[in-house]
Amino acid sequence: MVIVDSHCHVSLSWYEPVESLLFQMDRHGVAHAVLIQMQGQFDNSYLFECVRRYPGRFSPVVLVDAARSDAVDALARLADEGASGVRFGATTRSPGADPLAIWRAAANLGLAVSCAGKAADFASGSFAELVTALPGLSIVVEHLGSVSQPDRDETERAARLSGFALACFPNVLIKATGLGEFCRRASPVTEPDPFARPEPPLLEKALAAFGSRRVMWGSDYPPVSGREGYGNALRLPRERFAALSNVTDADLDRIFGGTALTVFPVRG
Repeated sequence: MVIVDSHCHVSLSWYEPVESLLFQMDRHGVAHAVLIQMQGQFDNSYLFECVRRYPGRFSPVVLVDAARSDAVDALARLADEGASGVRFGATTRSPGADPLAIWRAAANLGLAVSCAGKAADFASGSFAELVTALPGLSIVVEHLGSVSQPDRDETERAARLSGFALACFPNVLIKATGLGEFCRRASPVTEPDPFARPEPPLLEKALAAFGSRRVMWGSDYPPVSGREGYGNALRLPRERFAALSNVTDADLDRIFGGTALTVFPVRG
């Protein structure tokens, strides 16, 4: 199995440098990673530096300021530089006559979108309209269709599950996360599974909705280090998926590598 981490952040000024990520990847047998630009950070030079310094390991997903009048041109330059995708929020819109201009630019440039948002954003009619308008654009919903923390109540849980209805659109995919993003830590922490029972079956529901060709694992490094840690964020989802009676080795290969490589190819 070639393991690909579809959701990592690196930086010299926030989080951790790329060498810290490489340590975790090499320790846990992760061959490649998709570098996702931080929210609000429009200087993508460090991502491209990481790709150049470590050829064949990383795929860069950039960020542009969609509110700028030159955003479409800026995105085209980043695509020429080697971006494999761009990160938008579910509510990102362009100024002017065409609010979907920056999304259309991504589609025309062959860039996939890694999409952040709250559960209610993904479950909204406006997001469904956006997806409908761009059937040729691969849109990857981050963090199992919500933010990177457990749902606070049943309303949030219902909104997240409503967002799974996006699986009806063949161009929408979803990132499967470590359990620490949606399960609460047991107190005291137990071994080998450190989470309180019952554990929400969100991984299973996402796979049932999207299928293994549209599910990709992502660690959310380095925030994951403040939760269960990188190794557990890989081990526990792999155990959960492998325990399902209808999941094959081919499914696992796609969830933990093949799907991400198809959407965010690694070059070099």
